Amino acid sequence: MKKHVDIYTDGACRGNPGPGGWGTILVYNGIEKEMCGGEKETTNNRMELTAVIEGLRALREPCDVTLYSDSKYVIDALKLGWVYSWKQKNWRKSDGKKALNDDLWKVLVEEYEKHSVTLVWVKGHNGHSYNERCDKLATGKADSMY
Repeated sequence: MKKHVDIYTDGACRGNPGPGGWGTILVYNGIEKEMCGGEKETTNNRMELTAVIEGLRALREPCDVTLYSDSKYVIDALKLGWVYSWKQKNWRKSDGKKALNDDLWKVLVEEYEKHSVTLVWVKGHNGHSYNERCDKLATGKADSMY
């Protein structure tokens, strides 16, 4: 039986592009692990993707994961299968243009497919305690990148 892990993620950017940060909280069996990082020049979507990637990378074995994110970009691309369509078309969108952030999407798909993931979109800045904590981690890192 696989372990169940809840992963909460958020990304932030001061300017878009600009200094950015990501925050992730993993919860397993009542134990929490906080992680965060940042980049001096990035975008909000790149930080959202990085938060998910780093959360999944932290898992040492295949797990049942419930992934919580306030990013419709991340949740919809996975849940609605857009990312798999881009992949099939050599990282091109339906209009033929290059999919943005394909470098990160490639890594995310690789990590994502190691696990059984349930995706949950949460409304950002709406009092969800883990989302608020991830936001603080992400914005704190973004602010430290100046």
